[in-house]
Amino acid sequence: MSNSPQTVDMPDMPDMTDTTSAAYAQAQLQAHGWIARKNEAFHHLPPPALEQWLGAQQPAHAADHTSPSDWQVHVQNGADCVQVQHLNALDAAQRQILLADLPAPEGDAAPFAWAHHALCRQGLRIQVAASADGSPVRLQVQHLAQQAVDAPLLVLDLAPGARCLLLHTAQRSAGLAQTPITHNLQLHIRLGAGAQLQHLRIADVQADDRLAHVQRVEVAENAQYHQALCTSGCAYQLQRSDVLLQGPGACVRHAGLLLNGSQRQVDQQVSVRHNAPDTDSHVQVLALGSGKSRTVGNSFAYIAPGAREANVHQRLWGIALDGQPRMTLRPHLEILHDQVQATHGATWGALPADALFYAQQRGLDAATARGLIIEGMARALLERALPATLAEGAQDAATNGGGAISALLEDWLQGSWLSDAIAHSALSPQENA
Repeated sequence: MSNSPQTVDMPDMPDMTDTTSAAYAQAQLQAHGWIARKNEAFHHLPPPALEQWLGAQQPAHAADHTSPSDWQVHVQNGADCVQVQHLNALDAAQRQILLADLPAPEGDAAPFAWAHHALCRQGLRIQVAASADGSPVRLQVQHLAQQAVDAPLLVLDLAPGARCLLLHTAQRSAGLAQTPITHNLQLHIRLGAGAQLQHLRIADVQADDRLAHVQRVEVAENAQYHQALCTSGCAYQLQRSDVLLQGPGACVRHAGLLLNGSQRQVDQQVSVRHNAPDTDSHVQVLALGSGKSRTVGNSFAYIAPGAREANVHQRLWGIALDGQPRMTLRPHLEILHDQVQATHGATWGALPADALFYAQQRGLDAATARGLIIEGMARALLERALPATLAEGAQDAATNGGGAISALLEDWLQGSWLSDAIAHSALSPQENA
């Protein structure tokens, strides 16, 4: 299968020596092109053309950019352990600080990163240190899109032994309430030895939006990273996570809740590389689709030759709620060591008829019964990903057992996002064929 990139007509770029500059990123796009239509990672749901992600380019010398930051950070506890930098990517010196120690884009999604670097106007760097008493730092980070085409950047570093609970939301400003947005968000998360991070990500979208949220996570020895992602579909949405388990005992738990309404699309890609022994990964996806939605769930795990005693668990569920949604669920394993444990599977079907029957027998109408069942399934997925403590999480994931949930998740579930998303996306009326 050919993976040759599409060529892109762009102005000739000068030979750049500053690899962090926007001009250098544009030159890379010109040299290597956009994502090929036959690229295996994007075969089932090809992204829109490059021009959609570049928008109106800002001049490289626009260092007088003084608009308010699109990023809002609130530290609920542990403020003395948190260092926050708001950086203007249109200022050359600040741009170098923002991008200097980040790896060069590579892999299937590299064109998204180059397009991001070409447009990026603002970035946020957060460093979290270990608290003296071992208590977790609690953060809320919100990106509020101020431009119809935007390319924000978040870099989060946890020092060895640090513990953090992070609620991360991506939304739009009031001025864009009726405007479709194109949002190319890049995240870089690095956990030092023994660090622990619970990360709840919420992507608020409207039907005509285009989103590409790409994150790279590096997990050091005995560090633990738990993430729960909640989103609904839009005109195009990519949610991609590349996780590198770099040291012995590194662990990742990743759960994706995809509520995909009529005529909308979501492509979730989770790639975990086990590069060290005694590493552990659990990836779960629950995709609920209706109408003529299109959902793709890809989970890939690579176990390196030296990664003995690696443990891999992949489970993908797809549920058609009404209409004729299309779902592609693809677990992958590449195992280069004999002494490992690995399980994977994908199932799809409909809501359990007996549960619907019993709910309606208790006086609930059909729509209410469906909503409660869907919400129960969603909560169970999220609770497995974000248990009360990270230490308990490893046991819960291995046994699929219950237990108290994280305070981070418990507080968020008291809001209306989940029920509203189910009502607007998962319970859309059935379409005619």
